Amino acid sequence: MMKIEDGRKTLATRDDLKRFGINVSNTTLLRWEARGRFPRRIRMAGTSVAWFLTEIDDWLAERAAERARTHYAEY
Repeated sequence: MMKIEDGRKTLATRDDLKRFGINVSNTTLLRWEARGRFPRRIRMAGTSVAWFLTEIDDWLAERAAERARTHYAEY
């Protein structure tokens, strides 16, 4: 993870996403971002990208809340 100079925002890299369990292809991430289903990336330089960690944390919390509301078939 990287911190922006003023220390207010922490950035998550692609490797960080994988450590959080978000292990999907770049194409899938781009599709989710375009549909508003995942936080939009920040272009750092060239092909380097990152995401605001707070937005990733919020997204994960939403997924957890969604799981709690969704009833899956019982076996």
